[in-house]
This record gives sequence, structure tokens and C-alpha cells, in this order.
Amino acid sequence: MSVEKRTKSIDLSHHLSELSKARTTSPLKGLQKYFSQPGILSLAGGLPSPAYFPISDVSANVLIPDSFALVPTESSTSFSWLWKLFGSHTSTSEKTQGVTIPKYSANDGDINLAHSLQYGPSVAQQQLQVFLREFTSEVYRPAFEDWSVLIDTGNTDGWSRAVTTLCNPGEGVLCEEWTYPSALASILPLNIQPVPVPMDGVGMKSDALENLLSQWDPVSRQMPRPHVMYIVPVGQNPSGSTMSITRKKQIYDVCVKYDVIIVEDDPYYFLQLGTYIFKEDRSSGATPSGRPSPKESKRFVSTLTPSFLNFDYQGRVIRLDTFSKTIAPGSRLGWFTCNPLFAERLERQGETTTQAPCGFGQSIITKILTHWSYDGYIRWLRGIRTEYQQRRNFFVDCLAEEFHLQPMPADTVADIWQGCIVYQASSKVKTIAEKHATQNLTMLSFVPPVAGMFVWMKLHLDQHPSFSPGDENALEMKLWTKLAENGVLFAPGWMFSAKELTGDTDHADSGHFRVSFSNVEFPDLKKAVTIFGRVIREFFEEDL
Repeated sequence: MSVEKRTKSIDLSHHLSELSKARTTSPLKGLQKYFSQPGILSLAGGLPSPAYFPISDVSANVLIPDSFALVPTESSTSFSWLWKLFGSHTSTSEKTQGVTIPKYSANDGDINLAHSLQYGPSVAQQQLQVFLREFTSEVYRPAFEDWSVLIDTGNTDGWSRAVTTLCNPGEGVLCEEWTYPSALASILPLNIQPVPVPMDGVGMKSDALENLLSQWDPVSRQMPRPHVMYIVPVGQNPSGSTMSITRKKQIYDVCVKYDVIIVEDDPYYFLQLGTYIFKEDRSSGATPSGRPSPKESKRFVSTLTPSFLNFDYQGRVIRLDTFSKTIAPGSRLGWFTCNPLFAERLERQGETTTQAPCGFGQSIITKILTHWSYDGYIRWLRGIRTEYQQRRNFFVDCLAEEFHLQPMPADTVADIWQGCIVYQASSKVKTIAEKHATQNLTMLSFVPPVAGMFVWMKLHLDQHPSFSPGDENALEMKLWTKLAENGVLFAPGWMFSAKELTGDTDHADSGHFRVSFSNVEFPDLKKAVTIFGRVIREFFEEDL
């Protein structure tokens, strides 16, 4: 919907939970609107005097926005990858600029500790509020005009607050069949159940969603038809898929038809890595501008798949954003973007729970963002995207060196990877004298992720010598344990299965691992893949 045609959000108050409806303004927090009134002499709140805060100022050396290159620094030669592997990536000193946050500011409106470390409103410090509104407007471009932003302590907190604002005990939440386990763990104690929807290569299937909702029988399901959806559309956790524009529009249309609220959890939005290209086929390509500029910011934003907000002309999307993946998870800072009704209810909840994110984190993140400016932050995001792209490429390159990878054409693939080129991995004979019983045996398969931080592996456990139907979880954990005993930890796949929680354990004779390439350095990534190759070969050769 074009900006010219934007309208206000529709009335969605019937989606509020009974708990949310019962929330009133916190008696003391209700006085906040008077605190900023010029000349007010406030003796109402129990606010400690800033004179007794034992910190005079906070200083930090902040990396410059263009600290990371915009194209991979290595070429496609084997030697350059060895250099990357054994060379020190920290040999070049970091370029930084100093920033300081004083206790008291000389100018009105400047960030200061006297304000940041004091009790404050649940929305955001003013400077951060201004930045987030500009950022949301430029990047996500909501299709309705009266949207609001509200801070939280990260997306886990955001989801917890959203689901209790919208759902009553005994209801269900629509989600992808494989999803983020903490999102499900937070709703189960509330007697709110996951309702899995089948996936393909770009995420949740719109036709499956339509079929599920149109045929919903509240008696047999023992719950009303779900009216809330939890979805991770970019760098889907755990599969690494990214939802296309067409699919998002289809999902949104179904949600309009059946009156469903979409909670869009999007922590990996700026880690859209593109399609993996094998090492020997890569070329450096044109180098984009390295300096922050409005032109390059606009170009970068245009390459990103749009948010659900961009299609949301009714205000039925609650978007969750976080600085955890783009600045630091310890900052515990994120934000909602949603209609004003939902924002007001979420604010009421924040007043009596977290109140507001930590003042240190808020002030430091706000200082960094205002120091960089919007264009500087976009330049930072472009750089870290390239860094994670290199990590993804290196990890998949290591898999290609350790295993023989056989591509399966996209039109032959079904289920979660339907429409994708899937790589099936078997043992690679690296020398003439070397042979394995698993040489022609498909032990695992995967699709290189197009976004996020993970490779989702399917384990072909039906090829194990001792396999019997129903052994999937036991064999998955047996292999996982062997890897752990050899010094490598992967995330076992069962914990990401929404179907497991509904009693549906049919996963087509397979197990899964989610493998992160985001944190471990290149030499250890290489070592981990080598150990994995040895252990999985031994595992599949048992009893042969």
C-alpha cells in the first residue's frame, strides 16, 4: 500500500486478553506525564537524588560505522582461505571514536546519566524514541499511519508481553512446525498451546494455514480457533529460510480473512546473507561505497525483503526488533512496532513488570546510535551482514571439503525444503587408500541458509544399521552425545519441533541438528567440522 493511501489501524480491541483488559495505569507511573512539565516541583515519587549516583560519567570507545568491509576480504583461492584460517583477523587495530555520557548535560535534550539512571517511563528515552521512529519509518515503512514504537528488554520479553496481552489460557498460537523453542517454553506454563503449520523452503505455507483455519473444529481441537500467530520470517530459526514477498502477502491475506494477529519476531532481519555460492564459483563483484551516505542507505534498504508491516494496512502486526544481533545481546534492548491500542496495553504491562530496560544499556545504545546517525547505523548493518556472510560461506565450504555433497534438484524436494536445492552429504574418499562403508550412504542433508546464523541439518537416521521406526529421537541423541564427548556441541533438533509438543512425532525417519556459525572463529569452525565428519562416519558404520 502506498504512503498516499495509508489509513489508521482498525479496531482490534476484541483480541485483548482478559488479563490485558484488567490492567490499569500504574498509580505512580500515571504521574510521569507531569514530571517533564517545566518548573514542576515534584515531591510525589520516591526518586533517589542523582547526586548520590556513584558515577560521574560513562565513556566508551565506539567502533566507527565503516569498521567492516562491504565485500568479502578473501578471494576464492584455497591459499587465501588458509590465510584467513591461520592469520590473525585482529592484527589491524580497531578504529574507534570516544563518546562520553555525563551525569549532567550542558544542553537540554542531551543524553545524561541523571535522567538515564533514574526511574523512567516504559516507552523509551526521548532521543531513542526519535531514532526508532525514524528508523522504523525509513526501513519498514508501515502501511498504516498511526503506528507506535515501544521499547522492551529484547524479543524474548517482547513475545512474552505480546502473548499475555493477546491470549487467554486454553487458547492456541499458530506457529511454524519448526520454531524457536524459548517462544514455546514461555507459553506452555500459561496453558497456551502451539498450533504448528507446515513449512516449505520459504517458511510457513499459506495454503496449509488456510486449510487449518477453514477446517478448524473447536470441539475436536478442544480450543477456539487461534487468533494469534508467532512467526520468524527472516533467517527462520532453525531452518534459515527467508519468506518471499509473495508468501508474506498471502499469509497476511489469510490472517485478515480469519482475523489473526501476526507477531513478527525478526532478530535476523539485517543478516540477509543471499544465496550461497561454492568457493570456486565466487567473484568479488562491484564494491559498494564504504562511507555512510543517504544514497547507500536507501540502496541497502531496497535490497531487504519487506517486513509484514509494509503490507499491514489494518494494524494487525506486532513487530519485534532487537539490538541483540546487531549491537550486543547484553544490552537487553529491543522494541515493538504496533498499533496504538496494543502499544498502550503493552506499556501498561511494562509499568508493573520490567518498567524499562536498564538505564546503562539504553543510554549507551542511544549514544552510539545518535553518534553514528541513521546513515551510520545502516553502514554498520551492511558491514556486519558481510561478516556473517563470510562465516556462513566458510562453514559451508568446510562441509564441502569434509563430505561429498550431491545436489538434489529443487523440483524433487518435499516438506520443509520444498523448492530449494538440497545438498546430500556422504563420505568423501580423500585418498586412494581411504575407503569408508559410508562412501555411498547419505548421512545428512542441508540447505545453505540465506539469512540468520544457523545451518539446519537433516540426519538420515533411516540409513543407520540399527534403525527401526520410532528410533529417531534416541539415535539423534546418541549421535549428539558422541559429538559432545568428542568436544563439539550442536543443538539437537527435537527441541525446535512444535509437533513434539502436540504429540505428533512423525518426522519421516530423520533427526536434525541446528548448527551455529555465528560465534566460533574460523580455525575452530574447521576443527568442529572435521570432528563431526569423523564421528558421524563412525556412527553410521556401527554394526556394519
